[in-house]
Amino acid sequence: MQNLPLQGLNALVIGGTSGIGNAIAHGFAEAGARVAIVGRAPDKLANAVKKLQAQDGKARGYACDASNNKDLDALLASVLSDFGHIDILVPAQGITILKSAEDFSEEEFDRIMNTNMRSVFFACAKVGAHMLSRGKGVIVNIASLAAHRGWSRSAVYCISKHGVLGLTHSLASEWADRGVRVNAISPGFFMTELNRDKMSPERKALALGRTPMGRFGELPELVGAAIYLASPGSSFVTGTVINVDGGYLAAGI
Repeated sequence: MQNLPLQGLNALVIGGTSGIGNAIAHGFAEAGARVAIVGRAPDKLANAVKKLQAQDGKARGYACDASNNKDLDALLASVLSDFGHIDILVPAQGITILKSAEDFSEEEFDRIMNTNMRSVFFACAKVGAHMLSRGKGVIVNIASLAAHRGWSRSAVYCISKHGVLGLTHSLASEWADRGVRVNAISPGFFMTELNRDKMSPERKALALGRTPMGRFGELPELVGAAIYLASPGSSFVTGTVINVDGGYLAAGI
């Protein structure tokens, strides 16, 4: 933390009320950033903000459905009014449904894609436009192992996360000469609210069997990568993806 300070920087973490987003929000606050978190559920948001403010009294929370562009516009206006500017964006919102591809309904497809891809694109585009107007800023997207491989019973989730990776590379290339860096983290298997109850015991056993470190990740183990990518210490890094996966993607047979 001392070598990669975020002191004086303003960070916006969408999906910051739980899981990966919440862990990153607390890590950013510990590293000196002023943090705004965003969530859809007001009660959950209030609880998360209370805990974050115990660490950083300047932290703020905003209720927003990031898949709704009008909500996103209102969110951006509120955050800029309160914070003045945004230095760091982490769009960590995400959902999944595990089922056979042939059984997905249109509503389920749209729900996953609207949250995992559409809202991430427009969050990046809208906050990115603000950053471009200032000539500086950092976006840290949350990809997945599913952004690199195909997964049974996760076709739509995989599509969305492949999209996040493509978006990361595209925006990094497009905005590099205008002062905005865009990178991503690909988490391995972490038992969060997103997947803890959705993964069967058999699926969890397979995940552990294919992870060279032989264990699930702990959320604090993602924080260092996020702080690095958000900090001035990575000022020449854009368009890259850090895999925090216990060696999963590096392993062969």
